[in-house]
Amino acid sequence: MSLTKTTAIDQITIQENGVICYREITRIMEDGIELTKTYHRNSLTPAQDLTDVPEKVVAICNTAWTQEVIDAYKALLPKVKDELA
Repeated sequence: MSLTKTTAIDQITIQENGVICYREITRIMEDGIELTKTYHRNSLTPAQDLTDVPEKVVAICNTAWTQEVIDAYKALLPKVKDELA
């Protein structure tokens, strides 16, 4: 009997406002048969610190987050605060 645990990024989505969402899947396998799988989701806002973010996701962020996207996202922030007040 051999148990293994693997993790992988199985989904990356770029939203209209530049926010990037990604899903990580963790599988527990026994002799090549999947016993369980769990998902963990995370989101990143334009220009957010990417320390400890998986390399595949960082590559997407670096491509998608142009200066134009970052500026547009920052311009939205005051509007959101006003709507929540």
